[in-house]
Amino acid sequence: MVSITVDKACCKGCNICLAVCPKKVLVKSKKRNNYGTTMPNISKIEECVVCRMCEKLCPDGAINVEGE
Repeated sequence: MVSITVDKACCKGCNICLAVCPKKVLVKSKKRNNYGTTMPNISKIEECVVCRMCEKLCPDGAINVEGE
């Protein structure tokens, strides 16, 4: 089972996670955070290969990936 969480208080909406995901699991959401920027949304969690690229390259440490 894979779990991806985005800390809305830390995410500044840079969209690096969207660009680096090889399976395009993360997509741009219409929801905005406290900064007024759009948040990443988990779209196809079942396609996640747990490469953790989104987690590793997030400059704010706002993404956490758990799974096998």
